Amino acid sequence: MTDQYVPKLRQRFLEDMRIKGLQRKTQTMYLRAMRDFTRYLGHSPDSATPEELRAFQLDMKERGVGAPTFNNRLTVLSFFFATTCPRPEMKRHMRYQRAAKKILVVLSAEEVTRIRESAPGPGLRYRAAFSVAYGGGLRASEVTHLKVGDIDSDRMLIRVDQGKGRKDRHVMLSPSLLELLRDYYREARPGGWLFPGRNRIDPISTRQFNRAFGVACDFAEIRKKVSPHTLRHSFATHLLEGGTDIRVIQVLLGHAKLETTTVYTKVATKTIQDVTSPLDLLVRREAAPG
Repeated sequence: MTDQYVPKLRQRFLEDMRIKGLQRKTQTMYLRAMRDFTRYLGHSPDSATPEELRAFQLDMKERGVGAPTFNNRLTVLSFFFATTCPRPEMKRHMRYQRAAKKILVVLSAEEVTRIRESAPGPGLRYRAAFSVAYGGGLRASEVTHLKVGDIDSDRMLIRVDQGKGRKDRHVMLSPSLLELLRDYYREARPGGWLFPGRNRIDPISTRQFNRAFGVACDFAEIRKKVSPHTLRHSFATHLLEGGTDIRVIQVLLGHAKLETTTVYTKVATKTIQDVTSPLDLLVRREAAPG
């Protein structure tokens, strides 16, 4: 929303987001979506008509806005017209798009090794950070916000404090990861944040983390379209291929629903390769001596 039209409405919208407990990053995304809608209208969004809402959706479609962005904006408008400016009739005019379901990109174990070895220096900071992301299945924001005290070497666990959905969880701390983190700690001597930023008062930003990951992938000659989140996908896929129960993987990833985790069954190629085709069973039966 722009202050030109709706300073009080914008403030109420902010308050409603805080009441709902939305994280700062999500609030920024909601404000950006409302600002786009307001600019399209040219007037305060609380007086938008169903026809204007329809035209806004048509405009997004004609401009080639992807389904995820399209649906995110409708989710924001749904919140606005349900909470900040209660107008339930507006929701009837929202047409969510069906997003194309693509198979997740996953790195091989060899590719993960190359990325770790290509982590930019000086020091072990980014190699340790990439290893935490892959070794524990953490999101980039969860890695960057780890504290030194979150590493529990006695129980061999890493505590993830307030991950996505404001949920705490524990993930495994492998012996090799612990050894690497100890080497990193002796070298960098971090205080509060495990991976501090330049001023050490704040953690490294996800932007820094993403940039370092991109540099490592370039040096490692990774041709796939990847991001730090690909390390999390690879963690889950490799566990599944190794025989770990999918419900355990669900807990490690912090997924609320099992169906969210089952997406990895589509990319666990080793698991697929190990399945015996019913055709082979039939041929063996036919070839068996009678």
